[in-house]
Amino acid sequence: MDNRAGEMQVFVAVAEEGSFSAAARRLVMTPSTVSKLVARLEGRLGVRLVERSTRRLSLTTEGHVYHERAHRMLAELEELERELAVGSAGASGSVRVNASVAFGTIAIEPLLPEFWEVHPNIIVDLSLSDEMADLYLERTDIAFRVGGLADSSLTSRRIGTARRMIVASPAYLDRAGAPESVEDLDHHNCLGFNFQRLQPVWPMRTGGRIVDRMVTGTLLANNGETVRRLAVAGAGLARIGDYHARADLAAGRLVEVLGAAGVGDEEQIAALYLGPQRLPARVRVFLDFFVPRLRAFMGEDA
Repeated sequence: MDNRAGEMQVFVAVAEEGSFSAAARRLVMTPSTVSKLVARLEGRLGVRLVERSTRRLSLTTEGHVYHERAHRMLAELEELERELAVGSAGASGSVRVNASVAFGTIAIEPLLPEFWEVHPNIIVDLSLSDEMADLYLERTDIAFRVGGLADSSLTSRRIGTARRMIVASPAYLDRAGAPESVEDLDHHNCLGFNFQRLQPVWPMRTGGRIVDRMVTGTLLANNGETVRRLAVAGAGLARIGDYHARADLAAGRLVEVLGAAGVGDEEQIAALYLGPQRLPARVRVFLDFFVPRLRAFMGEDA
């Protein structure tokens, strides 16, 4: 059995110390042993990694590449062993998390106390916004996004599917009447969003086809939770995700309208993070804890 990790350690020491003898003192070996191990490594790879001189060793181009990669792999190996030695419960540090206001409030926040019981040393830096977070610019570890995933450089873990539905409070419908057709939306206060990327239209099914119906209303908000609360208060119709309206529908605070005409378009919810390099323990344990519980919240199989 070969000992590639051991050879890597020897070569890294030689590269950093600049000589076989200095590397030998660092590793508590003899210079001849260090020299033989480097020679064996070069023989297996079929390339020269160091240029030998009477004064100081220098790395070849291949040697620089091997040193960089070997140093990184040994650091990862050390971190892996440290994590396994202390267990995931020993993970610590800060995890920067971004989510929409609705998903963060309804799905993520209730799970945090249980998470801290298992991982008391992890700080959750939670930002809630319905605007898309740039994981690079905002130094975000994990973003829970609803909708299309445009950035292919990010790694994703599926959470579930959200279906859009049109809802209103019984009080509003008693006052304004329940819409019975798509055309009736022209006579209703349709609560909307002020995102620049969104147009004030609701996809609707009419005459056997789907059309984008222009709607108007007295509210333009930057998050779904404000829209939901105003709908519950009787301000107008709202078009929000089914998970967002779930508790209000069950309690009778909201009812669905135009169910047959509504497209019920579906949007994927996913946890996004920078990858595919190995995750820090703090990020990994957060994902391992939250993803299966959030999938259960969305009614998905674990």
